[in-house]
Amino acid sequence: MLTAAFATADGVHVDAHFGRCARFDIYDIAAEGVQLREIRSIATDEADNEDHRVRARLDALAGCALLCVASIGPAAAARVVNARVHPLKTAPSTTITSVLDRLQVVLQGTPPPWLRKLQNHSPAGGPP
Repeated sequence: MLTAAFATADGVHVDAHFGRCARFDIYDIAAEGVQLREIRSIATDEADNEDHRVRARLDALAGCALLCVASIGPAAAARVVNARVHPLKTAPSTTITSVLDRLQVVLQGTPPPWLRKLQNHSPAGGPP
């Protein structure tokens, strides 16, 4: 199983920038199916500095192996990777369902090495 977070403003599209995202939809993805685990909201305060905004979002990604975003800066992406979460940038018009469908199809076959590694590091997929 793979646990993925989707940066979304509307719950339908992967349409949010990581540093400004107020919501992550968290899904558990397996070859057999997908399930919405929870919606994690991040309190946004424009007065917060960038470090605080990124840290709040990293905390919200706890337990996730994959992060799907419309946009992410290089410094934030490096911090996401250091938190052992793999960022995946998509076009803003991409639907969450389309990404979930593609990931599920890949998991039904032989996932590429980078995805197998993520599966093994997901909380339900094996030891970190």
